[in-house]
Amino acid sequence: MVRTEAQSRRSFDALSRADLATLVPELLLCGQLIDRSGMAHLIVEFGREGMAAVAIEEWQASSPWYTRRMQRALGYEGDDVVTIFKGLQLDIGAPPQFMDFRYRVDDPAHGEFWLDHCGALMDVEPLGDEYVKTMCHDIEDPTFDATALATNPHAQVRPIHRPPRRPVDRKPHCAWTVVIDPSHAPPQMTTHTEQIGRTAANTVELSPIDRTGEGAHDYSGPLLSDVRFADFSHSALVRIAEEVCLQHHLLALGFLLAVRKRAEEDKALEITRKQLTGIAGVAAQRIRDALGLPRDLAGLAEVLSVHPLLSPKQYVDSDIRLGGGRLELLLGRGGAADADGGWPALIDGDHLEPLQALVRGVDPRFTVRVLSEDVDALLVEVVTEDEPAPECVEVAITRVSTGAGFVFADRGIPLPLTVI
Repeated sequence: MVRTEAQSRRSFDALSRADLATLVPELLLCGQLIDRSGMAHLIVEFGREGMAAVAIEEWQASSPWYTRRMQRALGYEGDDVVTIFKGLQLDIGAPPQFMDFRYRVDDPAHGEFWLDHCGALMDVEPLGDEYVKTMCHDIEDPTFDATALATNPHAQVRPIHRPPRRPVDRKPHCAWTVVIDPSHAPPQMTTHTEQIGRTAANTVELSPIDRTGEGAHDYSGPLLSDVRFADFSHSALVRIAEEVCLQHHLLALGFLLAVRKRAEEDKALEITRKQLTGIAGVAAQRIRDALGLPRDLAGLAEVLSVHPLLSPKQYVDSDIRLGGGRLELLLGRGGAADADGGWPALIDGDHLEPLQALVRGVDPRFTVRVLSEDVDALLVEVVTEDEPAPECVEVAITRVSTGAGFVFADRGIPLPLTVI
């Protein structure tokens, strides 16, 4: 993939259809790793129970909104089990293959899903049964229902079996029923969910899908066993990538909101910056590797143009300036992300750690230096040092997850699971 310097400043629309199809599952996986980046710091501050409480609130707050956004974007709005399952296939909480969801639809109101492989379980099992129960019971029960709420308030997700695994090698890792019944009492929308619903991230308009050109422009057809992103059109993939990055931001806003309930402001910002630092570095490396980019300033400019910290452009005010052997990044303060107090707002001249981790995810010799800063913008330059910087603690913690090194496989043509 070779681009001119002018093109490297653009976003997802500058990528080829093939590159976008490669990038989208990477973005979904990186969204899952946001929790791997943040949870360790929560355990240090609040213990296992406090960590679980934050996890529940962040997913409850964000997932109903981004689920509805994706439904609207890809034209599969509905109130049945198929709609719920399609949403899970495009959710950072269930990245393909790493969280290997399989589905069965019995009728519009009844279905099952199971995980042939759960990467999150692989990360947590070494910590013992208490942590497994916290994730697979305490966190999953309210958050699965919150996600289903976006489709039908009478949907309930209930376990058939789930970890701790007995026997220890039990497969599938877990299995669940989804039942829609008018007799089911709808879960009450929480205050934190309502608050995230009022953010600019929830209402921002993203790229419309051009319904010309090759490939599928929506997901209005049958539920498929796997979503093969290469089957979507270029324009649809641009929109999917933008929506997935917005899922990152909504989840991070939910995280910050939950942490603020439990810590003073300085501590809440410190924890959230650590979360951002860890995922920024791991995501940069995975994007670089997935797109086959060089470890130079041009390759870094490409990574910056599609990195979730700086995407989508309709939400984040930034400008990547590459030319004359120099790379500068401008973070404007007038964007919707800054109005929300989201990830970009956490970065300033005194808190460059997330940017340092990002650029060093492309090459550890890169470092960021402030050129100017005022109320309107932060301008930094990326320079190349003679010696590589050591990996920061936050990135090392995130890299403990098996997702950091996960490799996607080509599974061929997916099978339709429903008939339209």
